[in-house]
Amino acid sequence: MNFLSDRINNLSTSQTLAMAAKARELKAQGKDIISLSLGEPDFNTPDFIKEAAKKAIDENYSTYTPVDGYVELKEAICKKFKRDNNLEYTPANIVVSTGAKQSLYNIAQVMINPGDEVILPAPYWVSYYEIIKLSGGIPIEVPTSVESDFKMTPEQLEAAITPKTKMMWFSSPCNPSGSVYNQEELTALAKVLEKYPNIFIVSDEIYEHINFSGTFCSIASIPGMFDRTITVNGVAKAFAMTGWRIGYIGAPEFIAKACTKMQGQVTSGANSIAQRATIAAVEADPSVLNNMVSAFKNRRDLVISLMKDIPGIKLNVPEGAFYVFPDVSYYFGKTLKGTTINNAEDFSMYLLAEANVATVTGDAFGNPNCLRLSYAASEEQLTEAIRRIKVALT
Repeated sequence: MNFLSDRINNLSTSQTLAMAAKARELKAQGKDIISLSLGEPDFNTPDFIKEAAKKAIDENYSTYTPVDGYVELKEAICKKFKRDNNLEYTPANIVVSTGAKQSLYNIAQVMINPGDEVILPAPYWVSYYEIIKLSGGIPIEVPTSVESDFKMTPEQLEAAITPKTKMMWFSSPCNPSGSVYNQEELTALAKVLEKYPNIFIVSDEIYEHINFSGTFCSIASIPGMFDRTITVNGVAKAFAMTGWRIGYIGAPEFIAKACTKMQGQVTSGANSIAQRATIAAVEADPSVLNNMVSAFKNRRDLVISLMKDIPGIKLNVPEGAFYVFPDVSYYFGKTLKGTTINNAEDFSMYLLAEANVATVTGDAFGNPNCLRLSYAASEEQLTEAIRRIKVALT
C-alpha cells in the first residue's frame, strides 16, 4: 500500500539535483568525474558580504525576523530596483524569502487555481513546471530552438493564450539557454499581453548581473507591464551566495501581502544573518562583480570555441548566465561504442559513463533535443571536459 500523497507521487525529482547526486556518488567511488551539472558559481562570496554577516552575528541578530524581511533590507532592495531596473517599488511591494525558489513557490500558491494555464517558453528552469503543477496549474509549453536563440516570438505567445491563461513565467538571462531578451523583444511581447489585461507575468531575473550583452531590461519597466509583473531576484548567482538562501520579489502590493501570508504559515522570515549580509550585497555597485562576469564570459567563449569542433553539435551564443545548451539531436538514433542514443537522456548518461562528464538532459527544461552544460568550472576543467566529450563522440 502506498501511504504517500498523490501530490508527492506525481511530483518529479529535480533532474539537475539528481544528476549532481549521481556525479557525487561516482566521485565517491573513485571515478574522475567532471561535473558540469549544477548551476552554482565556483567563486567565493565576496569578503565585504562576509564581513557584514560577521558584524550581524556580533550585533546579535539572532531572533526571529519579520515574515517579509527586515525593513532595512527591503528598502535596500527598492533602491536596487530603481538603480538597476528603473522600477519604483516601496517596501510594501517587497517580500524576502528563503531563496528565489521559495519566492516562485509562494507566487504559484497565491496566484494559481486548479485548471489555470501558465505559459512557459521552453526551455525553462526545471522547477517552474513542477511548482506550477503542485499549485494545480497547467503548464503550457511554447517550444523554441537553437535557431531562434531559444526565444519565444510574439506570434507564439499570442497562439498560446486561451481563456484559461492566468500567467506567463520566464527567465532572462535564461536558465538553461543563457538567452537574454532585449528591450525591443520584451516590448513586442508586451504588445501582445496588453490585449489580455488579466494575465500576470513572472520575470525571473536571478542571472541579471551575469550578462554579457551590455544592457539589461526588466519587463516590468515596459509601459503597461509594471502592475501585472512579479519580478523575482536574489543574491545566489551574482554574488556567489547559493548557500545563504535569500531571494526576493517586487510585486503589486496585494500579491506581496498574499505571499507574506503564505510564507507566514510555511517558513516565516528568512535567516537573520543572511538577510543582513544581503543588505551589503544589494547596496553594492554592480561593478564589484566585473571580474567574475568577465571570467564567465571568457569561459563561455572557450567552451563555444571548443564545442564547435565537435561534429553535429548546434550552439547559439548565450548572452548571459553560465550555461551552454547545445542541440545534440544529430546523435539520436546513432550507436556509439555499443550504446544506442535514442534521446538527450541517453546522450547525457552516455557522456557520464564514457567521458566521466556530468551534464543535464534538456528534457528537464522542456527541450528534448538539447543538453545543459554549466561552465561554472575552471578553464582547465572545461577544456578537459570538452576534450573527453569529443573523444567519446568520435
